[in-house]
Amino acid sequence: MIDLLTRNPTPDPSALTAELAPSARFKDVRFGTYQPNAEYPSQAAARDTLQTFVDAAQQSKSGGLRLFRRRRPEGKGLYLDGGFGVGKTHLLASAYHASDGTRAIMSFQDLMYLIGALGMVRAVDAFRGHDLLLIDEFELDDPGNTHMANTFLGQLMPGGTSVIATSNTEPGALGQGRFNASDFQRQIQGIASRFETHRLDGPDFRQRSTKPEDVFSAPEYAAWEAVQNPETLAVLTHRDLNRHLLKIQPSRFVGLLAGVSAVGVLDLVPMDDQNISLRFVHFIDKLYDLGLSAVFTGVPLATLFSETYRHGAYAKKYSRCLSRLSEMLREGRETLGAGP
Repeated sequence: MIDLLTRNPTPDPSALTAELAPSARFKDVRFGTYQPNAEYPSQAAARDTLQTFVDAAQQSKSGGLRLFRRRRPEGKGLYLDGGFGVGKTHLLASAYHASDGTRAIMSFQDLMYLIGALGMVRAVDAFRGHDLLLIDEFELDDPGNTHMANTFLGQLMPGGTSVIATSNTEPGALGQGRFNASDFQRQIQGIASRFETHRLDGPDFRQRSTKPEDVFSAPEYAAWEAVQNPETLAVLTHRDLNRHLLKIQPSRFVGLLAGVSAVGVLDLVPMDDQNISLRFVHFIDKLYDLGLSAVFTGVPLATLFSETYRHGAYAKKYSRCLSRLSEMLREGRETLGAGP
């Protein structure tokens, strides 16, 4: 059994730009496997728009034989705005797979960690030759992120790199509720002006059942653990996990989970500290993206986060986390033959 509490991955800035490809959960998705909700035409329209965007980028890249090499045209921007669970990440990963140019995909938070670790100049240089950069869950949490995002895109896209971003917030409304966004409107509007926006409507596809999944009971957990590979299984309490996550920079969470196939988090407890809660949210995002089997015991999911948090500035992050927790619990039950 793997003890996550003994792991403290060493930061390696150069590794942050390596293998920026779709995670295990999204490695096999394609535009053809996306199943738009027929009741919400914006979903099929978004898929078609992304396909056209990628095709146009390919044609622009090939361009035919030229006698004289001309400067690359400025990169284009496409922004998918929609609630969680409508398939934005599926579409983003599909765009990656449909492109044969130099491309990279990462979350917005990972991009911010990368810029912080490398510095702006090295971060821009790392992607300067890319044809396509795909950024998931674009969000402005503070003035620092706003400045970094605006500077990064402003230095990268004129060189010919196109960017596709997804978010739960319209580009012009980024940062609202998190800080005094009115003081940064010029930078926010500068970011927004680089993108053509497409809205995806629809309910959370992960909540297919009539209600979110319950955490595992003790017998369910014992049955789940019994079918896991003990050599690649990690088990720890929620309290121990939270304490450990505070010691690790979030960009190293993937390293923390290296070689792990399944994670059991025991005795979930309510979290009344915003810093602890957001670290936990980012950890769950990594578990989900990596496609690891993960189950949980303890208090009901609805009581995990403070009511003020779930309706505050980071409400969408918490809602996404609860949605993903519910899906992972459903997947865990499916391995026991108890799912749909």
